[in-house]
Amino acid sequence: MKEETNNGKKKLTLFALTWPIFIEIFLHMLMGNADTLMLSQYSDDAVAAVGVSNQIMGFIVVMFGFIATGTTILISQFLGADRKQEANQIAVVSIATNLTFGLFLSIFLMGFGDTILRLMGLPEELMDTALLYLQIVGGFAFIQAMIMTVSAIIRSHGHTKDAMFVTMGMNVINVFGNFVLIFGALGFPELGPVGVAISTAASRFLGMLVMFIVLYKRITGGLPFNYLLKKFPKKELKQLLKIGIPSAGEQLSYNTSQVVVTSFIATMGTTALTTRVYAQNLMMFMLLFSAAIGQGTQILIGHLIGEQAMKEAYLRCIKSLSIGIAISTSMAIVIAFFREPLLGIFTDNSEVIGLGGTLLLLTVILEPGRAFNLIVINSLRAAGDVRFPVYIGVLSMWGVMVTLSYGLGVALGLGLIGVWISFILDEWLRGLLMLRRWRTRKWESMSFVDDQKNRETEEDNLVNKPATNQ
Repeated sequence: MKEETNNGKKKLTLFALTWPIFIEIFLHMLMGNADTLMLSQYSDDAVAAVGVSNQIMGFIVVMFGFIATGTTILISQFLGADRKQEANQIAVVSIATNLTFGLFLSIFLMGFGDTILRLMGLPEELMDTALLYLQIVGGFAFIQAMIMTVSAIIRSHGHTKDAMFVTMGMNVINVFGNFVLIFGALGFPELGPVGVAISTAASRFLGMLVMFIVLYKRITGGLPFNYLLKKFPKKELKQLLKIGIPSAGEQLSYNTSQVVVTSFIATMGTTALTTRVYAQNLMMFMLLFSAAIGQGTQILIGHLIGEQAMKEAYLRCIKSLSIGIAISTSMAIVIAFFREPLLGIFTDNSEVIGLGGTLLLLTVILEPGRAFNLIVINSLRAAGDVRFPVYIGVLSMWGVMVTLSYGLGVALGLGLIGVWISFILDEWLRGLLMLRRWRTRKWESMSFVDDQKNRETEEDNLVNKPATNQ
């Protein structure tokens, strides 16, 4: 996991952090694909109903993610500064916060699931199936909140392999549960989509239990849960929200903009919609590398910022970016070279294969730009610069991607090719602006550890200041 430095201190390495994160993300992708693939053998209507419910769950996961993001960054910085007590206090507050938030959203989905599904325009014949699935999976949404939070704490301490192994176990349990509960194998009842919901909830519950066991064993000295009984953790909660809310806002903006772009593509016909799905499925494998490197770099830079090693942090981002661009571009070239046989796995429609092949060729230009965003944005957040990526992201997503998707794809009639050009321009514009921001090094004065030190110093001065005579 770690390598020895000259001063005898253990230092995290990018490779040791990144490869487990890569596998973990890949396994999460497989879990969703396994549900869809196995359910498709049961009923197309079931796939559609579960797909709509999972769109809702996708937004819920983004809500949980903003606390998890703040947790990763704050704990990394405090550990880098060798302030383990504060790191453990952040861990406790983040667990309590996401548990409370998760329970609230679970109750909300149980009570208002039918209203949400009707607002989404779900056909009546799919309503019963979608609602039952949403109530089971959504009713246990707090479990996913706990998994994400505890995983963030474990990762921040450098134990990324632990989270990977737990995810691996969850996948195995989920696939086995799907097999016996969807089709009624081994004497179990045939439950169809309800079986998928039960299998998903059960595998996550077991995963959560194992995560807490790992957390207990990995955190030296244990977590001070009694800290929550002493006083309301206003300071820690404010720090978590300061990082998390902007990060969640950016992700929600991206998800919403993608929904709008999908509505544009829908006007181009079924072939365009189908081609986009197949092309993006293949693009996800290119995205994995940059996403894993970005998350590993975030942890490393958080530690370096805590250590006040600003030069090393600056160079770490640049080096990670070079690695990410090289790997993602290489993967894009390989997939583009084999584009026709790869698309042939999904379909034999020559029009879809031809158009999809063109999109995969354009993706060779797109992926390096996306690597900029996934790696440099995570670096900026890790250093405490959380607002700039949101401002630029929202402006570019809606001002460039959405606007040009309609202008080039619909108004000028370029179709999906026009949409992909807008994706390229958006990713590269944001990426270059993020790199420019990183090079200004304004983030060097935005450390959360420094911010807390300054507040604590001011509070001490006020307490110790002698009274003046009137």
